[in-house]
Amino acid sequence: MYLFEGLRQQLTEYLPPEQVERTAAAYRLAAEAHKPQKRSSGEPYITHPVAVASLLADMRLDHETIMAALLHDVIEDTPFTQEDLAEQFGSTVAELVEGVSKLDKLQFNSKEELQTENYRKMIMAMVHDIRVILIKLADRTHNMRTIGHLRPDKRRRIARETLEIYAPLAHRLGIHDIKNELELLGFHALYPWRARLLESQVKMARGNRRELVERVQQEIEKRLHDVGIKARVLGREKHLYSIYQKMLHKELRFEQVMDIYAFRVIVDEVDTCYRVLGALHNLYKPIETRFKDYIAIPKSNGYQSLHTSLKGPYGIPVEVQIRTEEMNLMADRGVAAHWLYKTEDSSGTTAQVRARRWMQSLLELQQSTGNAFEFIENVKSELFPEEIYVFTPEGRIIELPQGATPVDFAYAVHTDIGNTCIGAKVNHKVHSLSKPLETGQTVEIKTAPGSRPNIAWLNFVVTGKARAKIRQYLKGQEFREAENLGERLLRAALGPVNFDEISAAEFTRVLHEVKLESKEQLLREIGLGNMMSIAIAKRLLGELAQLKDDGSASPVRSTLAIRGAEGLLMSFAKCCRPIPGDEIIAHVSPGKGLVVHRRECKNVRGFEDEPGRYFPVQWEANPDGEFITEVRVEVINHQGVLAKLTTAIAAAGCNIHGLKTEELDANIYYIDVALTVRDRTQLANVLRHIRKMPDVQRVWRLRK
Repeated sequence: MYLFEGLRQQLTEYLPPEQVERTAAAYRLAAEAHKPQKRSSGEPYITHPVAVASLLADMRLDHETIMAALLHDVIEDTPFTQEDLAEQFGSTVAELVEGVSKLDKLQFNSKEELQTENYRKMIMAMVHDIRVILIKLADRTHNMRTIGHLRPDKRRRIARETLEIYAPLAHRLGIHDIKNELELLGFHALYPWRARLLESQVKMARGNRRELVERVQQEIEKRLHDVGIKARVLGREKHLYSIYQKMLHKELRFEQVMDIYAFRVIVDEVDTCYRVLGALHNLYKPIETRFKDYIAIPKSNGYQSLHTSLKGPYGIPVEVQIRTEEMNLMADRGVAAHWLYKTEDSSGTTAQVRARRWMQSLLELQQSTGNAFEFIENVKSELFPEEIYVFTPEGRIIELPQGATPVDFAYAVHTDIGNTCIGAKVNHKVHSLSKPLETGQTVEIKTAPGSRPNIAWLNFVVTGKARAKIRQYLKGQEFREAENLGERLLRAALGPVNFDEISAAEFTRVLHEVKLESKEQLLREIGLGNMMSIAIAKRLLGELAQLKDDGSASPVRSTLAIRGAEGLLMSFAKCCRPIPGDEIIAHVSPGKGLVVHRRECKNVRGFEDEPGRYFPVQWEANPDGEFITEVRVEVINHQGVLAKLTTAIAAAGCNIHGLKTEELDANIYYIDVALTVRDRTQLANVLRHIRKMPDVQRVWRLRK
């Protein structure tokens, strides 16, 4: 239990004794379960769950979360099951552990698919209970701290995943402590040289700037003291990874990024924030365009603060964030601050309410996207940290990611407004649908009832919701068009029979035969080319049923060899070469019409499962013409054997269409002969003639 003592002290500070004891019981089970296991570093495995639980205890999370953190690898790595945990610690803890457990049981075709599906499951688990993601983030933070013990390729993969998925998630949930640590550790693991170089540059720059930072800090403190405001003033260090990102994306030189001096002023009351703002604007000249009020309009992750940029001594830019103590805690801990797990939407801190609202939108996104790749691509765009705030004409605030366009705005207001959008006005002026919006603008969308989304919108929309809804509409549109086309084709195939007069019972019978759910689906399959209209028409008119029942009836003579294929493009399958007398079935092949196979052909095996693609046909009573079939002859190779074989075939009244030989042994050959025959009777006659030859071992009809 010595490993648990540090954690016990942390928990005793804020949890009642009986909850601490329940957590100790969870530790005992985890320690027992992981006893034989070691980490890559060689330490006992239990050190990892304890470190994860300790990170969460720092955030003052409830005892169920701490217990789940201690047990988070038990289901995956040990014989214990979710039921075992539920029995000992309750269903909530067991569900949290199951939510956090990695999804190794699933089978995937590729690494990317595995990752994508994992992310999707993780995000869906997080929608179910947000504590799952808090445990997952703490788990990832500790893994990143000990990443040095892994192979370089594995290290890079985990670091990239951390920077692309986990750090933005932590940001989106407002947990900046974890976000900053994940970014720093991820940066060092993915780009060790760049990180080291940048770190040494920052240290040098910091030394050169110390005097100026102290002067600005003293001037701010003196001004606030003079106007009677109690506040803490802190010089704020720029985060290493954010310096790198600014240099990379804004194409700034290191000197330009480091040229900005940042401070934080922390006070007790919200009102005081605005008094501080006034005092600072009197001290240094504000830079007009650089003021943001995130107190009145909090960021989507619940972050609140006043941001202002000023011209300090010697004209250097000074950035100041002004916030209350509570806002400061929120900025560092986000959703995890003042933890009180509540299920009602109206309760909890702003960050929790907003996080839950965001996760609800993820749930909607999951339902309307086609696959895991599309979903993750959309979630990634939802994780982008920068937001803009625009207004509806009624003054409602709509929050959108940076780069959002009027189309994104339209879909954010309502799906129907997005679908019927034809134009936009921004601040009462006409605005292009593809032009990005800016914070503070009032956007008015013009709609027209008959209009529909344009596929070109997918090139510029940035929100996952807009992209998913446009794709969903376009897919639906394809279906509707396929349905209309299918109906037109079926009407034409029915000829003189009126489509509208066919009874519902007939349709129900045919739907049952072809194993489809609805008439619309049947028309869609015809329109998409998966079924032939003429084949479905024959089914509706009962011709196929008639064909199945009375094989004996002698039909009217026609030039066709096949009954049931009238009016259809038809060919004979080369794989099995059917001839009159064979049991046959026709396969509906888009573009080739009907392809007739022998029933025993392996290429049409399982046709009972797909009745829409096959239908019964029969030979005419006395078909005209000759048909090609193939036989294989196994012979001992003597001089003149081929000549004897061709003579025997000619004697049976058949022509040779093609001939191939293949050596089987030293003097045994296979000879494959393609013959033209009238029917099975003539074929049997040929085979009899060939068998009589002295050098022939065996002869049989080929089935491929």
